[in-house]
Amino acid sequence: MYLLLIINFFFRKMIPSKKQNKVIFKSTSFRVRYGETDQMGVVYHGNYAQFFEIGRIDWLRSLDISYKKMEENNIILPVISLQCNFKKSAEFDDEITVKTILKKIPSVKIEFEYEITNQKNELLTTGNTVLAFINAETKKPMRCPDSILKKLRF
Repeated sequence: MYLLLIINFFFRKMIPSKKQNKVIFKSTSFRVRYGETDQMGVVYHGNYAQFFEIGRIDWLRSLDISYKKMEENNIILPVISLQCNFKKSAEFDDEITVKTILKKIPSVKIEFEYEITNQKNELLTTGNTVLAFINAETKKPMRCPDSILKKLRF
């Protein structure tokens, strides 16, 4: 009995609290349009990068961060890495949900993971993007603005 209490005590100490291991995500749902499919009736693979962007922009908006205002302040966020893993096809008129997850505290880069599911909650695609904060005038990398970090509460 004492051994179980000791193990439980140490195990609890090893589990990070939600504040230390903050996971920020946002889900966005929409229907697949006909123009996004190919002759086989499935979503053309190149459209998934746009689906990730829809999720990412919606994630930013949910935190009251405007990509347009960032650009007006000479901050751009080019994608420097994109990975997409296809599990199952999405089809015309499917209602898909893009879950956008902030992977870690932004620095010079910001990294997102994605999960795309259909209306049956079947996993269709997983992915990852890495974007770099770039000063639009100098074209040089810069740190994530404090205003964004404050909204993330890091």
